[in-house]
Amino acid sequence: MELDNSIALRPRFSLDVTKSIQEIIENATQIKEEVKEDYRIKISDHHIFFFITLTKRKYYSPHLHIELTENDDKTTNVKGLYGPDQTVWTFFMFLHFIIAGIFLIFAMIAYSHWRLKQSTTLGFVIMGLMVIFWFALYFQARINRKKCQPQMHNLEALMQRVVNF
Repeated sequence: MELDNSIALRPRFSLDVTKSIQEIIENATQIKEEVKEDYRIKISDHHIFFFITLTKRKYYSPHLHIELTENDDKTTNVKGLYGPDQTVWTFFMFLHFIIAGIFLIFAMIAYSHWRLKQSTTLGFVIMGLMVIFWFALYFQARINRKKCQPQMHNLEALMQRVVNF
């Protein structure tokens, strides 16, 4: 999968394999014991989650979630989603909502001051800072994604091992 040219911070993919869902889950269960030093594999119904163990995990380390769905021709469709740790993603989204909230509040303040023929400088300065902070968050996320690419490729290789065992 090509990760460098994607704008998405949480890359997705989809592929079809000839194995059945049950065979893939059995492979995952077998491989789970072999790789428990480096990876954690969690199986829940038709979903398989791949994590890096705590000893090798960094704050930017990804996890991989795949969903298995059976096609009409008895093949299996594997839909995958890379993402950061849930705690990091929640904090990241929290910061986005705070920035958006501050931006909207100061937009309303600037509009009120403009209607009252008062200075709108403070409102527009704060709004500009929020736009800068938003871009800073985006570029930080891109930097973190670039740092975790080797781990993403390792998780992808593990997933390929599970679905094509």
